[in-house]
Amino acid sequence: MSDQARPWVLHVDLDQFIAAVEILRRPELAGKPVIVGGRGDPTERAVVSTASYEAREFGVGSGMPLRIAARKIPDAVLLPVDAPAYTAASDEVMATLRAQPGAVVQVLGWDEAFVGVRTDDPERNARAIQAAVLARTDLHCSVGVGDTLIRAKNATDFGKPRGVFRLTAENWLAVMGERPTRDLWGVGSKISKRLADLGIRSVAELADADEASLVTEFGPKMGLWYRQLGRGDGTAEVDDTPWVARGHSRETTFQRDLTERAEIERAARELSAQVLGDVVREGRPVVAVGLKVRYAPFVTKSFVHKIATTFDRETVTAEIMRLVDRIEPDRPLRLLGVRAEMEMPDEARQGHTPTRGGW
Repeated sequence: MSDQARPWVLHVDLDQFIAAVEILRRPELAGKPVIVGGRGDPTERAVVSTASYEAREFGVGSGMPLRIAARKIPDAVLLPVDAPAYTAASDEVMATLRAQPGAVVQVLGWDEAFVGVRTDDPERNARAIQAAVLARTDLHCSVGVGDTLIRAKNATDFGKPRGVFRLTAENWLAVMGERPTRDLWGVGSKISKRLADLGIRSVAELADADEASLVTEFGPKMGLWYRQLGRGDGTAEVDDTPWVARGHSRETTFQRDLTERAEIERAARELSAQVLGDVVREGRPVVAVGLKVRYAPFVTKSFVHKIATTFDRETVTAEIMRLVDRIEPDRPLRLLGVRAEMEMPDEARQGHTPTRGGW
């Protein structure tokens, strides 16, 4: 390493992770369309957790109802979700990343992490990581190289599968400028539609957008944040502070729609009890509650309500049931979810990290 070594962010993303773990356990599945979701039964209500690249060629992707995926590929291999297996594989990968010389690792999920390094050749570091992960786990990964977290995360998409790609301030707009805003990390379909309503459709247009218009539409914090995303700017600091859950949630998809109020309330109380069991193990008080509902055929709404800080289970349950009262009567319900937000400890990692999921 030369005296000119500078800090870089590497975003490591495992290729088709869940499907890849399943194929390692069943080598005969290599090259076949593999779909993992629910209990692997397309007659039940469940969604795709991941699909192999062979299945993606038929338009199957995460979040798609399993029955539709099975209809698209009648000869696909359907497998149930095995969370413990994926957790074990992920732990091996993250241990490999932490073993890299001088690396600072910020885990984002089962299949991805930021790695902070100081180097004069970040691509060399990226290829070393790919080789180390493959040698230890037999899993392939793609690596995005960037001078900020945002640029590294977006760079990974251009490296998939098994590749390395660099995005910096110098080539950000040349590569990303004409792409739609939904391609940005942290901008999903709903936000991209709201941006389009403001006349902002491309990354370049977002980078040059009027701050006042964004603040009016999204608020002072998020408005400026979305403009920053458009420029790829932001921090280059990889934070290895242990991640602490902001909250816990449980949800269930009903195999038949619920229509009776008593059934819905009973399901909400059962989910609340499960969530509160998770919260008790954290030892932190609850500061907000949330409810997620999906009406038939597939309309989803979420409600969030801040509450006075409390450890009392009955109080939390009562606040959740207040949200249940907001469920539209006489409208069939196919999914219900309950969430409890907890007070964050002072030493926990803070700040906004954009995600495409969650509620």
